Amino acid sequence: MKRGKFQFEVTVGGDLASSQENVETLRQLWLDRELLSPSNLGPGNEGDFDNGAWHVSCHLCGAGGVMRDTTGGLLWLEISHYPEPDEYYASVTREKSGRAETVPIDSEAGREALQGAVLLGYVEGNSTGHTSARNMQDPVTLFNRWRRQSFDQPIESSRNGGKVWEHWCTLRDIRPPARIGISVLKAYLALCSALGDRFAPTVARGRRDYSHPKQLVALVRSGFTTEQSACWNTTPHAISPEAERLFLEAEPAKSLAAAKLLAWSDPPKYFMFKRRIEHWSSAQKVSQDLV
Repeated sequence: MKRGKFQFEVTVGGDLASSQENVETLRQLWLDRELLSPSNLGPGNEGDFDNGAWHVSCHLCGAGGVMRDTTGGLLWLEISHYPEPDEYYASVTREKSGRAETVPIDSEAGREALQGAVLLGYVEGNSTGHTSARNMQDPVTLFNRWRRQSFDQPIESSRNGGKVWEHWCTLRDIRPPARIGISVLKAYLALCSALGDRFAPTVARGRRDYSHPKQLVALVRSGFTTEQSACWNTTPHAISPEAERLFLEAEPAKSLAAAKLLAWSDPPKYFMFKRRIEHWSSAQKVSQDLV
């Protein structure tokens, strides 16, 4: 089944399909300059949007989700990093035999972990603290002079950092030869497919600045998500200080430990860091944006 102006492939349940076709469609969408005008791409340096994705993309790709498996255990889903090769993949982390295990979502172990699991909610990506790609040394030519190592910060630091800024770098080049950027797109589609249609628009609603509202409207018009998913009536919950310290480490096992510290009653829920939670875009505001 196809949806929207860009004809995204969706399942019978209305979720994005994890397919190579959708990866290419998302790549074309985030390079599109007609559905979303250049003035609404968000802030950036000269050249950042020549071959790069919309500003909201780094927030979307930095976020994660939580599910409960059939045994009652929690699952942490995110975009993780392979040091060798330097690429990204969608992962699920669970506790098995007393230890945290991280596997690709599309592996046999990943599919087994997700079989019968139910969604609990989503967690904002960290824009301070560590990145998931540790010890990478990007040349200035790779991501339009942005370098991931510049954003791997200690968890005590208030400087720009973390997975959000990491993917601001990786998504500055999403042309077909850009192996790293394309791996992020592929991982993100797999993550969206697993976490459902509300995942992307919920994270996009975390900011009213940087042209995110206009970019969310474009996501709806394109068919990447639906108006119903974008306007679901929810309010974000603040991540506790104890959980925040673990999330800022940007390690799947520690993020799973952090997720266990959050209250998941009455799901689905969205958890945000306190530093930007007041920037939340309400369902009423999103509805007005879509008119």
